[in-house]
Amino acid sequence: MGQKVDPRVLRLGINKTWNSLWYNKKNYKNLLQQDIVLVDYIKARYKTAGIAEVRVERSIAKLRIVIKTNKPGIIIGRGGQGLEDLRKDLERKFLFNEKLKAIIDVKEVKSMNESAQLLADDAAFQLEKRIAFRRIMKMMLDKAMQDRNINGIKISLSGRLGGAEMSRVEWLAKGNIPLHTLKANIDFAKSTARTTYGAIGVKVWLNKVSAKPAVDRYKK
Repeated sequence: MGQKVDPRVLRLGINKTWNSLWYNKKNYKNLLQQDIVLVDYIKARYKTAGIAEVRVERSIAKLRIVIKTNKPGIIIGRGGQGLEDLRKDLERKFLFNEKLKAIIDVKEVKSMNESAQLLADDAAFQLEKRIAFRRIMKMMLDKAMQDRNINGIKISLSGRLGGAEMSRVEWLAKGNIPLHTLKANIDFAKSTARTTYGAIGVKVWLNKVSAKPAVDRYKK
């Protein structure tokens, strides 16, 4: 039985980094759990904002949250009021026992093809709208490969596809996806479509044009 590993984990320190950028030896477990709950809250609150990534950075007096989204206007709001309301809610719900000031930065993802998470969420949304799964896969492959920053893409769907009685796995790939090459800039994401026939899992692999290494471990 094959054992599948998240390609982002293999590339930590090479061209990928952690979503929680801090270290606390004494209270590590509680802070990490707080990060997970905080990120889930933001994603659930802004389901329609197209959130690609949420990164948490901690210091002694500040907690900085970086949100990468395809629709920053939904989060920022008119005159920045939405951003201020989010900051107050986070401080009230998650940081009330700590003397930390929350700082929120919103960064725009210009193209949906730049993020595997955005593609996976979009595929899940279309599946819930009862669009044919093969049409979704082919359209996403063709659209992604038109982007100059994409070298390859792979999409996998699993579940009762098309309302079939038995679940199965269907996948399509286009271009080059070198999962065993650690220097390859592979982006990976998962999403779930809740349909009348049950849950359908969506996985997306993106081979993007190589970025600068997160840590140059080979430099003397």
